[in-house]
Amino acid sequence: MTTFSVDLTNCDREPIHIPGKVQSHGFLIAVDKIDFLIAYISENTNLFVKTSAGNLLGKPLSTINAFLDQLAPEFNIEDLLRLGIIRKSFDAISPHPVIINKNQYYITIADSGNNFLLEFEPATLQYDLQSVIGRSASGMLQGKSVSSLLKGAAVEVKKLIDYDRVMIYKFLDEGHGEVVAEQMNEDLEPFFGLHYPASDIPKQARELYKLNLTRLIADVNKEDSPIITFLENKPLDLTNSGLRAVSPIHIQYLKNMGVCSSFSISLISHGELWGLIACHNYSPKFIDYKAREGAKLIGQILSSALEYRQDAEDSEMVDQFKDIATALTEQLNRDKYLIEAITGHKKTILDVTKATGAAILFENNLKTIGTVPADEDILELAEWLKQTNDESVYYTHRLSEIHSPARKYKRIASGILVCTISKELGEMIIWFKPELISTVTWAGNPDKPATPEENGLLSLSPRKSFEAWSEEVNNTSEKWLPEEIASVLRIREIIITDVNKKANEIRQLNEKLQSAYEELDTFSYTISHDLRTPLTSVKTYAELLLRNKSLDDSARKMLGRILTGADKMNFLIKEILNLARVGRSEITFETVNMQLLLNEVATEVWSAFKADKAELILGQMPDINGDKTMIAQVFTNLVSNAVKYSSTVEKPTIEISSYIDGKEIVYTVKDNGMGIDNRYYDRVFELFKRMDNVKEIEGTGVGLAIVKRVVERYNGRVWFESKLNVGSTFYVAFKNI
Repeated sequence: MTTFSVDLTNCDREPIHIPGKVQSHGFLIAVDKIDFLIAYISENTNLFVKTSAGNLLGKPLSTINAFLDQLAPEFNIEDLLRLGIIRKSFDAISPHPVIINKNQYYITIADSGNNFLLEFEPATLQYDLQSVIGRSASGMLQGKSVSSLLKGAAVEVKKLIDYDRVMIYKFLDEGHGEVVAEQMNEDLEPFFGLHYPASDIPKQARELYKLNLTRLIADVNKEDSPIITFLENKPLDLTNSGLRAVSPIHIQYLKNMGVCSSFSISLISHGELWGLIACHNYSPKFIDYKAREGAKLIGQILSSALEYRQDAEDSEMVDQFKDIATALTEQLNRDKYLIEAITGHKKTILDVTKATGAAILFENNLKTIGTVPADEDILELAEWLKQTNDESVYYTHRLSEIHSPARKYKRIASGILVCTISKELGEMIIWFKPELISTVTWAGNPDKPATPEENGLLSLSPRKSFEAWSEEVNNTSEKWLPEEIASVLRIREIIITDVNKKANEIRQLNEKLQSAYEELDTFSYTISHDLRTPLTSVKTYAELLLRNKSLDDSARKMLGRILTGADKMNFLIKEILNLARVGRSEITFETVNMQLLLNEVATEVWSAFKADKAELILGQMPDINGDKTMIAQVFTNLVSNAVKYSSTVEKPTIEISSYIDGKEIVYTVKDNGMGIDNRYYDRVFELFKRMDNVKEIEGTGVGLAIVKRVVERYNGRVWFESKLNVGSTFYVAFKNI
């Protein structure tokens, strides 16, 4: 029926649903769904009815009636099949009892593609199922914890089917399994706590366990019976068959364990295969359909109980994490700064998971809490995550195997769970779990040995030794639970909502500030412009009065003060207009010859302040890309201040130089003047602010405000260093385009 050959490379792809054989404790007939003709039949049928299988192939299903001793005169096997078709389910009519050669059998019917499967197997009628199942369920559910529940289930199943060993086998994340409960005969060696590799139960077998909730292998030493058919290259799908033959690899596996008969009950939780109740007998053992159904019911009760208990435990953890999320939300709403909100209170971002440490990278700051790697290691890890991770949440419990630099801190960070806040800005939160060194005890060496055949190919040989084989597992942490991941996703949404909310508030505030700034700009420009006309009149009339020769010296002195005040006010208005123009003017970019511009600025300033005794030192002057007029304003103000505030020293020296720092050109204007008192550092660039020690020197307090506004329009930077009575150095950084 099938020519598939199992070897080392394909055992996980063996088509175990179409073995072409059935176990020999029963026989199988498959009929076409349309005409009810027998399309497939097992060769061993002649051992149960008084004719050969070949004689029945192609005959109507009704032919079988002649071999059945009727329990009821009106019984007809075709009518039984039609009844199931009408009901759209064969569950209610399976099993149906019949007598063949004075022996009792059960008929079960199942679907198989274009055919119906009819399976006949002995009915032993050993169990009073109703009372047995009731007692079993009651005894099993007395367990308060999951472990006691599983132990109770093993005890009750052993009572029901009396196998030598009954184990509860749980599948772990990688497909490996562990014996988590066991009930056995006293003379047997315990398997409790042993692990079995995923290859012992391949993926396709696990899928069938989800469809067939019980599976019986009555006698591993008995030959299977082939299925014959007149159809070519159309193997019969035995997915829903209880008699389906077993993979020869699995048969050999059981023989190597000394097992003669096995029976399994599937445990399903949330639609997935949680594990198996695996039963071993060391002599052949057959249990009939009703007993298997009783065991299946116990498995379903246990599955529901496991699901309920696990959900209850998960719900408790989820509630704890939700409480943390609520607390963090309140803290974020109350506190101004995000990092302070999630790290500066009793409930912190660390409590969002069961991690032992956390790192927050936000707004170019790194904040850690708990046990974490060194700052430089966290920053390196964050850069790697930024380059390689596109997920909003990423996690692993074996970081050092994926990212080799993490090996040096695997003791405290073998597991990470990462929540990305902004990939572009490299903002994220990383939770850490420490290395968890554990010893796993396998039932024999989990690596399946391969034996060479005569043709040189390697064939698969199931493990023959099942002695305990221990393996130390390191480089891994405790795994991240689904509840932890859900908790991080929840807190990520809360944080992003808060960041967006505050960003929106800042945007609205900026819009208001921009509007106020523009209004103030317009007001300053208008007022300054309108003040110049009356001021010109004041100055003109004062000058005319001075021409009157009849005025005495006192009057002339007063008029002189009026003219001086008018000049000062005119200069102040001019400065305010310059400041206003910075905000209103469009920037015209061009390459500015800084050598030429600074020479012109120096000539103008030296002439204006009659600074003949001041020395000017010019260094390298790389060109700048920008608006020549605005850049001239910046350096005119800086150089003017340097000349003014160094005029009191014996030998004033003004030095202008520059250097390139990455993507910036930084110009410096240095003087050896009176310097700035550190008490006034925060007021230097404010409008109309002047220091107490410069009151005697002419100025308006507008020049450095103009410098700051121009530089900010270029997305540049301006700062200074100063020491009282030693001098000041102002730095201006422009983008090096």
